[in-house]
Amino acid sequence: MNHSSLYDRYGWQSDLDTFSQSVPRVVRIRLNEFVPDASIEQIRAWDQSIPWLQRECRELTALDSAAGEYTAILEYELPRDFRRPDVIILERGCVAVLELKGRPYASQAAIDQALGYARDLAAYHAACAGCPVTPVLLIRTNNPKPVIQDGVYIVAPEGLATLLEEISKKGQPTVSPEEFLALDAYAPLPSIVQAARELFNKRPLPMIKRARAATDPALQYITSVAHEAARTRTRHLVLLSGIPGSGKTLVGLQLVHAGWIDDLAVDRGSGKPAAPAVYLSGNGPLVEVLQHALREGGGGGKTFVQAIKNYVATFSRPRAPAPPEHLIVFDEAQRAHDAERVATVHGREVGKSEPQHLLEFCGRIPEWCVLIALIGDGQAIHIGEEGGAALWADAIRSLPGGDQWVVHGAPAFAPTFSGINTASRWDEVLSLDTEIRFHLTPKIHEFVGGLLDGENVEHLARISSELYANAHRFLVTRNLDAACSYLRERYANAREARFGLLASSKDKWLPEFGVDNSFQTTKRLRVGPWYNAAPTDPGSCCQLETVATEFSSQGLELDCALVAWGSDLLWTEGGWSIANSRGTRGALRDPMALRKNVYRVLLTRGRDGTVIFVPPDARFDSTFLHLCEVGVTELRSGEEG
Repeated sequence: MNHSSLYDRYGWQSDLDTFSQSVPRVVRIRLNEFVPDASIEQIRAWDQSIPWLQRECRELTALDSAAGEYTAILEYELPRDFRRPDVIILERGCVAVLELKGRPYASQAAIDQALGYARDLAAYHAACAGCPVTPVLLIRTNNPKPVIQDGVYIVAPEGLATLLEEISKKGQPTVSPEEFLALDAYAPLPSIVQAARELFNKRPLPMIKRARAATDPALQYITSVAHEAARTRTRHLVLLSGIPGSGKTLVGLQLVHAGWIDDLAVDRGSGKPAAPAVYLSGNGPLVEVLQHALREGGGGGKTFVQAIKNYVATFSRPRAPAPPEHLIVFDEAQRAHDAERVATVHGREVGKSEPQHLLEFCGRIPEWCVLIALIGDGQAIHIGEEGGAALWADAIRSLPGGDQWVVHGAPAFAPTFSGINTASRWDEVLSLDTEIRFHLTPKIHEFVGGLLDGENVEHLARISSELYANAHRFLVTRNLDAACSYLRERYANAREARFGLLASSKDKWLPEFGVDNSFQTTKRLRVGPWYNAAPTDPGSCCQLETVATEFSSQGLELDCALVAWGSDLLWTEGGWSIANSRGTRGALRDPMALRKNVYRVLLTRGRDGTVIFVPPDARFDSTFLHLCEVGVTELRSGEEG
């Protein structure tokens, strides 16, 4: 047996024979050494569960003589995210993930927690590639016969040995503990904040083949454009588009911090090396969260990511210098401000739009530049940012000396840019359509879009069922406390997990039901700590006390979002109504489209899923019923599981 040490990722690891014959107290001491801050309840749970786990392992070896060589791993800590499944059994051709609960029922949170472990091991663990990963939830029931619920085996301790014997793949090799426990074997898809930290500290991102397959072609295309621009002394506008969660921001962050850019920067005679690249965003909360995360990690986040407003103000002034960078990434460029909004934000007379300003001062950068506009679908939520890609087309048309530029984008943009006086290249790789944010589960965007567009109920129910089977949760409840309890239980002891309460800024009824989304309250939200602070911090989103609106959640992500459905988008008489939306200053081109975009943002923040709270009030009844009709699953509470 390998004893625990500072470098181990588990409390106990041995073959089943060794584990089943060890003194229970010795096993518990090893676990306690690995988890020195274990609570009294945790220690008591170990003392209660270790003896019957050993009994079941002895019974398993009686059923199957080869089982003595299987591996038992207790309190395995997943590298990079620090969650700990209770027990992992490495069998012939199979990995079993066991979650032990001391109650006589299976709650929704416990089921989803077990399923989440299995999903992540199957998706991100090299030793589990092509190998079934089976989630098992053990509860204190009198029925030793397992049942399958939501893809999870639920069984009493007395039925574990028989179940493990049944799920083993006879004739296939046993998964090697050395291969499974290798430090680099588990490489989960990082969140935006985690990716920014890794790149800023010059650490490579984890190699996830399916995620890389979705984003690498675009990354390589833009890398090639940058090298061409430096070699030929030309200027390029690249439009990288994609659905929410498809990795646009991840591509942008990788480009900005690519080592090869340093070699392409042009000496400007100042004796100082030119800054090679910058990441810009008009999303103030995203900028604040990334800067806060990098600052907390000891980095200089303000040089890595900057607010577009300040950048435009600096370089659009009369006689302003050229930007020091050659490669400029503008995230959420579909939200670029039109000329009227620029005038309002910067206190000027109406003149140029943000795209016009950017193209104009990028044209002053010596020798070459690449401006990359990351454009998302259906995410305009402010007045003055409804122009989308057309605003960029208008900017390039009006640009003096536009023939010095080359425009790149997906073929879908070609009609929008017809008649421009520049060269253009259209390539499908510049459209990202794989939803990598959601652990590579497809169709989240399709389901949310169909829900908001009022598509066929049966069609949406089929997609919802498929998402549910793939472990992505859309749950609905009329009990806010039940929703909060679900999240706290599901992510208990997951110190890197983030879950939080979201609501539309234009709702006017939610404060009646314990969700304070009032302007006076939400404007005081400190978004950096809200997303980054430890779950126990009073300012953390995991406290489920402060509300983030669409303005402080767009472009960011949580492991799971608790969305409080508001009065500003209600299902009435077979369609959506915005009659009860709070008033908006200024004129909107399409108020309904903007309102749907708000909920499109709110419903796509959760990487694992979304819990929707619909207030228990008759005014929301039709909305609740419609969500159930399209396949959103009602959250079971407590012992209903």
